[in-house]
Amino acid sequence: MKEQYTRFERARIIGARALQIAKGAPITIETSSKSPIQIAEIEFEKGTIPIDVKRKAPSKLEVS
Repeated sequence: MKEQYTRFERARIIGARALQIAKGAPITIETSSKSPIQIAEIEFEKGTIPIDVKRKAPSKLEVS
């Protein structure tokens, strides 16, 4: 099952991964692209990015 991310989480994941790639991290896919952002986007779409998202549990619901 593929986890659903918000557009903000998606941007943060791809940006963080692109920075890792630009600094020499190993790439998890085969590609001819040289752009760290494009590589990170492809990795995200294939689900191979080694980054997890931790979310806080919602607090108690307040009934008005």
